[in-house]
Amino acid sequence: MHIMAVLGDSLGNQLFNGIFSLQFLQFLITFLSYFGFVLTSAIILILAERKIMGWMQDRLGPIHTGPWGLLQTVADVGKLLLKEDIHAGQIDKSVFLLAPAVFMAPVIAAFAVIPFSPYVSLPGTAIATGIIYYVAMSSIDVIGVIMAGWGSNNKYSLIGGLRSAAQMISYELPLVLSLVGVVMLTSVLAGTPGYSGNAGIGSIAIKEIINFQSVSAWPGRGIPFWDFVFKGFTPWAWFFLVQPLMIIIYYICGLAETNRAPFDLPEAESELVAGYVTEYSGMRWALFYLGEYGNMTIVASIATALFLGGWSGPGVAFLTAPGMALGWQILGNILGIIYFVSKAYLLCFVFIWVRSTLPRLRADQLMQFAWLILIPTTLGNVLFTALVFLVLNSAGLPNWAFLIILGVLNWLLLAGFIWVVSRATAATTRRAQAPAIRASRAAAVAGQIPERTAVTSSQR
Repeated sequence: MHIMAVLGDSLGNQLFNGIFSLQFLQFLITFLSYFGFVLTSAIILILAERKIMGWMQDRLGPIHTGPWGLLQTVADVGKLLLKEDIHAGQIDKSVFLLAPAVFMAPVIAAFAVIPFSPYVSLPGTAIATGIIYYVAMSSIDVIGVIMAGWGSNNKYSLIGGLRSAAQMISYELPLVLSLVGVVMLTSVLAGTPGYSGNAGIGSIAIKEIINFQSVSAWPGRGIPFWDFVFKGFTPWAWFFLVQPLMIIIYYICGLAETNRAPFDLPEAESELVAGYVTEYSGMRWALFYLGEYGNMTIVASIATALFLGGWSGPGVAFLTAPGMALGWQILGNILGIIYFVSKAYLLCFVFIWVRSTLPRLRADQLMQFAWLILIPTTLGNVLFTALVFLVLNSAGLPNWAFLIILGVLNWLLLAGFIWVVSRATAATTRRAQAPAIRASRAAAVAGQIPERTAVTSSQR
């Protein structure tokens, strides 16, 4: 009895100390922040997409619900919560009902390794395999899409699910390869003056990669004002300047992974009614919709962390340094969250911009772009980065010279990539138009219509 009392007292003390510890407080704040961010981010992005696309297309967008239409998405949430869940009678019920949860679960789980500020981060952000965890989570949602297509017992839905499987698996490869260049940069910088880690051993932990994009020297070091501005905020060291081609390819693959235009073949309304979500309604349909915008936010957040310095900005590292008062540290973390979310939403704006600008690709164009252009380009970048490092390292040049030279060469590669893609696009367009042009010319030769008019109308 005495032993049980001692054990109970010890367990109670451990629970009390754990609940009221700083680590539990950090977990609670981060969990609530992430949960609220996932739920509200979709509402904000949907409203922003409607407004931005309205401005780009010279129309008003939502204007009636609330001031300037700002409550339109709030009304949509209420409608979806109250809407009856209707489904067909011949579906595979267990697969059909489980698919939205399978699609949404990895979206929520992927946020576990995304740090929004030096303090606001779940314990999982410190794991050494953050990038691998993110890639693994981003690969699971395709299972939910396939389940939705199969379980709906609808040919349009099944075609959408099969398209999604081919698309997501294909673009997952260049997405992963585009991040290898960042890991190689951390391997070069690790252990050198101003950088942590062991020499030659890089990092795939997202939080450490953010720290690698901050140098220890900056203009006016030692002067309080410049220390406040530049401590931890060194945009000239952000990895997008050294690997611009890779952030472009990662972003393109992110468009394909999230089924956004011009890669929205799995849910093409003009071809497949609504693809794999055709038979869904109510909250189950809303989960797929929420998952799409959640994936947008994750892609933008990973790009922000790996290429744009994460939460870095004026005042964050200065205010969150050890020894600062608690109030200043809280202010520094709030600034970090603002910087991180602003960068991520700027990339989400590009998602909307692309949707408003580019037409949908054909299935053959989509697969050719992944296998014949993106994968060879990312593999070539890995080999090219290694070759440049070996040449410059054997010549005895410092790492900062390697970063500058590699950055210049990578910008040239980006220009060449854009030129190749534009030429390939033009050639594909000409091949697609060739049958119509030949038919028009044949009709012109037969004397039915003038040749010039026939060719011009076919090209249109």
